[in-house]
Amino acid sequence: MEGWIFFAVLLAIGFFFGSRAEQQHFRDLQRREQALGGLVISVVGAKVALPDAAGAELFVGSVVVSSDYFKTFVAGLLKLVGGRIGVYETLLERGRREALLRMEEAALDWGAERVVNVRIQTAELGGNNGQGIVALEVIAYGTGVR
Repeated sequence: MEGWIFFAVLLAIGFFFGSRAEQQHFRDLQRREQALGGLVISVVGAKVALPDAAGAELFVGSVVVSSDYFKTFVAGLLKLVGGRIGVYETLLERGRREALLRMEEAALDWGAERVVNVRIQTAELGGNNGQGIVALEVIAYGTGVR
């Protein structure tokens, strides 16, 4: 019985601190996105000609985001019944937004007026190791032009 109480307390602590860290990250993402509001991002295909530019360079933004144990535990329970796993959706959203921001910030530091042909890729890291650890790598890349 004591083991279950200890486990429940650890889950509650994990939930509290994990939720708090996630909320802080979302606030930081929103602040940084508002600061970058002027950069034009385009996902046109590779066969479309680049706009006239004085220079072009490839920019990459990448991030690895890990799930806390509480979310991993809840996702494990939800997998039993199927359907959406909302606890992982926020993890993926945070990773996608952070990778895009890192790419945009690098392009702006270089002096880009726009970033074209933007692509996003994801990979799962460590999700099948039996430890219950889930981490996602998200990479955003595009061509910055000035």
